[in-house]
This record gives sequence, structure tokens and C-alpha cells, in this order.
Amino acid sequence: CAIDTDVNAAVLAEATLGAARGLSSAVYVTVGTGIGGGVLVDGQLVHGLLHPEVGHILLRPHLNDPIPKGVCPYHDGCLEGLAAGPAIGARVQGDARLVLDQDPVFDIEAYYLAQMCVNLILIASPQRIILGGGVMERKALFPKVRKETVRLLSGYIQHSSILEGIEEYIVPADLFPISGLMGAYLLGRKAYEKERRV
Repeated sequence: CAIDTDVNAAVLAEATLGAARGLSSAVYVTVGTGIGGGVLVDGQLVHGLLHPEVGHILLRPHLNDPIPKGVCPYHDGCLEGLAAGPAIGARVQGDARLVLDQDPVFDIEAYYLAQMCVNLILIASPQRIILGGGVMERKALFPKVRKETVRLLSGYIQHSSILEGIEEYIVPADLFPISGLMGAYLLGRKAYEKERRV
């Protein structure tokens, strides 16, 4: 058996069978009731001290955000507190799933997710960023996040994936909603194969 985070399992699945197939580095971020990220570098899952906590990176507040500190009980202004489903719900004072795509609340959401993408690009330099989770089922968010990511980078990263191919760089998860489940299987299979070789 093997134990890892749900999002590390998801990035493994997407790199093996899904949206990052054939790439050696990728980040998978799930945006739902919480936010978590799995990081794959040189074909290996990143663990470090524990594991990456992408959901709690600190961000600049949007000028029009009615809740600029967010809703996280641990940190003011962290990604999860500003961009997870409960934060969107707090902004609209109701169920965000009922809000139209054109609502300005999704411009605020895209701003936060784009900051996340910029930070991931600058820190981990992944070959692809994959966004999954319930919030990202709202496909109208993807063009907003891509456009805002390019704007925030301001030409600093001179790579064709950003300058010309952003639509293929920040992408939906191919395997959602079973990315994590498929990754759990792959983790177990790798552990089994390793045990057999010993």
C-alpha cells in the first residue's frame, strides 16, 4: 500500500493518463470546498517537510473584494480563504452555484486563481497547470484565469507555453472527478511493483 495526499494522487493520475500525459512536471490544483495542490517535478511527487500546501499561499486582495481577508480560520488573505467555494458563497451571500457566469464575483475569483498560477509558474516552473474541483466545473472561469495570469506575469516569463499556448498550459483536469481515485490506484500499483522487485 501507499499513502499520499488526494491531490498528489490526482497529479500522478493526470500525468500518467490525463491532461499532463507525457510530461515530467505538472501541478494539479483542486478548487472546491477547500483548495489543495499536488506537485510533480521530474516525474516525482513533491513531499518536502510534509507536502505542498498550495491552498494556503498568501495573496494580494482584489480591490473590489468585500471580504479581502477571506474566510480561512488560520490565515488572512490565503488562497483557500479567498478562492474556495465558501469564499465565493460569502461574497454573494448565498449559493455561488446559482450565480451567472457574468457576475463580477468571478472576476475576483479569476484574479485569485491567476495569482496562484503565477506563483506556481515562478516557483515550480511546471510544464502544465491542471485545475479541477467543483468550482472549476464553471468552464467560463478558465479564459478569465488564463488572461489574468498572462497580465500578472507582464511578459516576465518568455516561453511559448505562456505567450502563445496559454490555452494548453492552464487546463481542466481530464479525469475529474476521479483523478484522485485513479491516482490512488496508481500509487498502490507502484508500491506493489516495488515490493515485488525487493
